Amino acid sequence: MPQYLLAIDQGTTSSRAIIFNAEGQPLARAQQEFQQFFPQDGWVEHDGEELWQSTLKVCREALAQSGLDPAAIAAIGITNQRETTLVWDAATGVPIHPAIVWQDRRTADYCAGLKAAGHEALVAGKTGLLIDPYFSGTKLRWILDNVEGARQRAERGELRFGTVDSFLLWRLTGGRSHKTDATNASRTLLFNIHSQTWDAELLALFEIPAGLLPEVLDCAADFGSIEPDWLGAAIPVLGMAGDQQAALIGQACFSPGMVKSTYGTGCFMIQNTGSTPVTSKHRLLTTVAYRLNGQVTYAVEGSIFVAGAAVQWLRDGIKLISHARDSEALAEQTGDACGVYLVPAFTGLGAPYWDPKARGAIFGLTRDTGIKEIVTAGLQSVCYQTCDLLEAMRQDGAAAPSALRVDGGMVENNWVMQFLADILGVTVERPQVTETTALGVAYLAGLKAGLFRDLEEISGHWQRQQRFAPRMDATHRQRLYAGWLDAVKRVRSGEQ
Repeated sequence: MPQYLLAIDQGTTSSRAIIFNAEGQPLARAQQEFQQFFPQDGWVEHDGEELWQSTLKVCREALAQSGLDPAAIAAIGITNQRETTLVWDAATGVPIHPAIVWQDRRTADYCAGLKAAGHEALVAGKTGLLIDPYFSGTKLRWILDNVEGARQRAERGELRFGTVDSFLLWRLTGGRSHKTDATNASRTLLFNIHSQTWDAELLALFEIPAGLLPEVLDCAADFGSIEPDWLGAAIPVLGMAGDQQAALIGQACFSPGMVKSTYGTGCFMIQNTGSTPVTSKHRLLTTVAYRLNGQVTYAVEGSIFVAGAAVQWLRDGIKLISHARDSEALAEQTGDACGVYLVPAFTGLGAPYWDPKARGAIFGLTRDTGIKEIVTAGLQSVCYQTCDLLEAMRQDGAAAPSALRVDGGMVENNWVMQFLADILGVTVERPQVTETTALGVAYLAGLKAGLFRDLEEISGHWQRQQRFAPRMDATHRQRLYAGWLDAVKRVRSGEQ
């Protein structure tokens, strides 16, 4: 019986493939970065073909590196940058427009108009989301209205819509499978999280033809088998989840109240709320955590648009560092009280502010300010934004977590993890396997393939690698955080 799992992790800045064994340990991995396009202020795009080709390449590289026969792969799981929107030709699979990335803000004015017209309560009640350019529905509408002939072609059934998971699945299966899972569907503004169906009233509001949409399945389900030519075998795709929900599963946050925070391009904190959807009073999102055997587990989520992307900007945008890893040594030299605040609102502010027109700024510059202070402020901005999310959860009545489980590329930085624990006043736990997004979707595929019995067995595989306990005194913490709140106030647009 095949005993290995291939996880495709198609992220915002790179595509990755990781092969795991039946104990959840990684055996081989491959990664490839791809180009980001910024055609206008607040616009972010990807080349859909590059997403596909980079994904195929890393899958082949990981398989070759592992030395495994393709027939040894029991199943594939796909996890993806959520909300990023593609529309493609149903006959050829070729996108009709560049992928509009989740960070993109081009539909801000349209969203403002919908809110002014009083539609947000309807949308929030059905989807758990706010009306914001972040989500897929307004991006899809923009493509239909701005690509010549797209709306007419969609109404004739010639086009398909999907988030990146659906697009990759379509290409992997040779166009035989147009499907998604409940977590990705729940991020579109078009899916009713209570009835677990595409919602006719929302489709009418956003003017979306229903024929564009993929079939919605559980997170562990039969999504179809890939073309044998791609990897050398017709491997079934049995797991699918948006990247943040996949990380929740990889962190084994299966009990209500458990919280994880992922630090990739953005930062996303999710708290499991169990079988009941909880409505936030502080502009957090209600979303699907996962759906297994038809049973839905819900979560509340806070989304930060810029986390690791701030370090990438320090490296590539203003070239203060040569490598992301250089930031840790600079922060150690600087300490936590450098007096500088960097608010990385490059594409607006996410939760709990939801201000698409805010823009980034650096405050507290003096003649003594140098590279190390600005870099340190960039690292601290990620922790301060996490504090914003945790404060919103607390104000919603959630008990402070006994520990925050963290993952993603940034968590390798020990200085950041210690400052995070200090500014939150909460113990931070870093797992043995920090690639929890890929691990989570591998677990889902393994569940359907029979490699794992249930969630309890998966929980038994989670192991802590390091624990960071808070050691900052409360007065100092409050002073630092107050400075951050003042900086955020200064970049707000005055619109919400």
